[in-house]
Amino acid sequence: MTSMDIGNSQNESSEFGLPVSNHPLTAGDYKTLALAALGGALEFYDFVIFVFFAQALGQLFFPPEIPDWLRQFQTFGVFAVGYFVRPLGGIFIAHFGDLLGRKRMFTVSILMMAAATLGMGLLPAYSEIGAWAPFALILLRIVQGAAVGGEVPGAWVFVSEHAPANRIGFACGTLTAGLTAGILLGSTVATTLNSYFTPAEISTWAWRLPFVLGGIVGLCSVYLRQLLEETPIFKEMQARKALAAELPLKAVIRDHGRAVIVSMLLTWLLSAAIVVIILMTPSLLQKMQGVPMATALRANNVATLGLTIGCIIAGAIIDRLGAGRFFAFGSLLLGVSTWLFYTKGATEPSLLLPLYALTGLLVGIVGGVPYVMVRAFPAAIRFTGLSFSYNVSYAIFGGLTPMFVSLLVPWAPLAHLYYLLALCALGCAVGLAMWRGEQRESKASLFARLKDLLHISPISP
Repeated sequence: MTSMDIGNSQNESSEFGLPVSNHPLTAGDYKTLALAALGGALEFYDFVIFVFFAQALGQLFFPPEIPDWLRQFQTFGVFAVGYFVRPLGGIFIAHFGDLLGRKRMFTVSILMMAAATLGMGLLPAYSEIGAWAPFALILLRIVQGAAVGGEVPGAWVFVSEHAPANRIGFACGTLTAGLTAGILLGSTVATTLNSYFTPAEISTWAWRLPFVLGGIVGLCSVYLRQLLEETPIFKEMQARKALAAELPLKAVIRDHGRAVIVSMLLTWLLSAAIVVIILMTPSLLQKMQGVPMATALRANNVATLGLTIGCIIAGAIIDRLGAGRFFAFGSLLLGVSTWLFYTKGATEPSLLLPLYALTGLLVGIVGGVPYVMVRAFPAAIRFTGLSFSYNVSYAIFGGLTPMFVSLLVPWAPLAHLYYLLALCALGCAVGLAMWRGEQRESKASLFARLKDLLHISPISP
């Protein structure tokens, strides 16, 4: 098979798997990575900006006469809806991504997110349209959840099928860094607005600015994604009429149970690390250790920046070590750092920032998770397999982790630490299992090569 067989790409595939050729990243590869990561950052910004302005949204989109606790509960309920619909949206988008093309659905997801975010920024308040206001807000949040459910798996599949074989981890890690950068961007925009506007101005009109800005920039990103090329592997499958012959999800569940389980377990580690260490820790530090919220948020920004950098480093390392050794040792290091942070850094002000930064950097091992998932499923059902495993696991564990930790902390002040340590142990166990599998495959491959070298063809009479 030559590069001409797959749409003038340098990346050859092994029977529609992932690229098998090794070569340095080209200018085109860097362009693909940059545009994909930028779009992912903007889409994640649109998804999380809701939580930073939840108080203003609650005041404007729900009846003024209801108690504050009920208003807050309903507002965060709307936020949670975005997580619960991720599996359905992700599976729907992935289904057509496996049948119609990665690029097409990759563009659809960001269009859905941008339109929904812009709609939120322009949505009339309860005082103007009554009960239609919260109803419309819920519908737009559902669209956001469906979009991000397709965006993340689609982005990982897209960049992995473009990258050379020896840089798939780096490509997936860079894309993941873009997603985490979206969280940092949302936090930065919220901090900036709260510095320039009074609480009254934010509640009245300024809260709309980040939504309108995110929507407009997102619509610009739709154009930028038109500059991307369809993945060589999908082009090859399309040319050879080798697309999925049946419902992709049916094939995933029936034939790839082990891949689904491994992907879900690693997604559990990913979701718990991000939700607890990055999203919940500022509140935990304030409530449990009395750390001022401003101090906790500054340290959190540094940790989130460390996470972004760590994802790129993790992707580069997993390309060299392989998934088994990477997660066996990476999960161990994350466990040690997490223990030091919550037992030392949370109680000693001088250690808070450096240990939180180090822990955030090591949370970057989650940048290696997509490397495992994109290699776990064949190309014809890769988008669906990854989307199903990732979104279902994230909806369950990402959604339940805050509730689980919140319930346990009053009984055990370090419950969040014990939970994370248990998942780091799980990550080590999965890594060791993959390492043993890699060693068996390596021995089998070596034996096959030796057999080919020693094989003597019979002499024809």
